[in-house]
Amino acid sequence: MNLKEYFETKTGTGVLSTADSDGTVNTAIYSKPHVVEDGSVAFIMRERLTYSNLQSTDSAAYLFIESGGGYSGTRLLLKKTEESVDEALIKKMTRRSLSEKEDKDKGPKHLVYFRVEKTLPLIGAGEE
Repeated sequence: MNLKEYFETKTGTGVLSTADSDGTVNTAIYSKPHVVEDGSVAFIMRERLTYSNLQSTDSAAYLFIESGGGYSGTRLLLKKTEESVDEALIKKMTRRSLSEKEDKDKGPKHLVYFRVEKTLPLIGAGEE
């Protein structure tokens, strides 16, 4: 699956799941990932529970449900590889439009990169 093309052409709702070091799971609504040239994906994150969980465990799962009814979408099993606080890069990749003050008031942002370990359909185990 070409993830860049997929996420550029589909609309829907995304959910990112992480767990802390004790295994307590958290889920959060996240926008579509930024797909990097090497096939990895990146999310812009504030210093909240999802980001905190990724400081102690590097695994995550992203579920994307396509708009339009039915059960179409994809699941990505992810492994955190790196993160950046490059403000210029984060600003360039940010999709939401907040005023500078509103953005600053929400707290610091991090660009967190993941290697896609596995891609699965929304429903079912996929091809073996």
